[in-house]
Amino acid sequence: MSDNNRATRGEPRVALITCAELPGLDPDDRLLLDPLAERGIRVEAAVWDDPEVDWAGYALAVLRSPWDYPPRRAEFVAWAETVPRLANPADLVRWNTDKRYLREFAEAGLPTVPTSWLAPDTTWALPAVPGEYVLKPVVGAGSLDTGRYDLADAEHRELAVAHVKRLQAAGRWVMVQPYLAAVDTAGETALLFVAGPDGLRFSHAIRKGPMLVGPDYGVEGLFRPEEITPRTPAEAELALAERVLAALPGGPGRPLYARVDLIPGPDGAPVLVEVELTEPSLFLAHAPGAADRIADAIAARLAA
Repeated sequence: MSDNNRATRGEPRVALITCAELPGLDPDDRLLLDPLAERGIRVEAAVWDDPEVDWAGYALAVLRSPWDYPPRRAEFVAWAETVPRLANPADLVRWNTDKRYLREFAEAGLPTVPTSWLAPDTTWALPAVPGEYVLKPVVGAGSLDTGRYDLADAEHRELAVAHVKRLQAAGRWVMVQPYLAAVDTAGETALLFVAGPDGLRFSHAIRKGPMLVGPDYGVEGLFRPEEITPRTPAEAELALAERVLAALPGGPGRPLYARVDLIPGPDGAPVLVEVELTEPSLFLAHAPGAADRIADAIAARLAA
């Protein structure tokens, strides 16, 4: 191991895992650097597919912004399985990076956005019920390759069919969901949870404004721009998020962090959009004390 890959005596090394496009970390994740240093933890940014990184040299490796993995999911999952001390664990990474996990929540009786699943070799029959629909890949991040289509509009129907074919031609599964109009007014609620002594504890929440304004014409960068503001979640949102976390594989005691994304359904009650365990933005800048809570959770993992 090289000198710059050795820990100072008594100072545990923690990797915050990112991608080559963000070698110095996403600005939000950099808010963790000082709180971790204050706890005596040496923290380093590490690119997940950098062959020079010695993952065994870290006391803990924390997934943060490896947002370039979707086109190479198999490689990413295989890499995760080689990292000795990974948060969140590799089996959760495998499970969570394919959104077909949502079927398990639906089968367990949890309210989710109704979804049709199209295999790469499936011919898509346009929905019989007209209206707006969202098309997106089963493996994806940052709302890339995602579009909103009004299937009462002839041009949108053409574009929607082309979108599905484009994803399928790349060997990707496709999700078809009705567009939930409440996102245009209420927005989406993301609830952030951090590991505590007795499992995941609620930390903070934010509101995402609507992002999908029409068909997918492509986006430059790793993610679509987001309009983020702090939010106090409703009791019904907190209750659903707790039910979702309780249904995680292995239970809610395993993840270091989790994010549960909800949107009001047609009746106003929240429905699950996603639970993010692999590389979610944590929106630390939008909640006082959030970075300290993550730093405390990391310190507790190291102590354990």
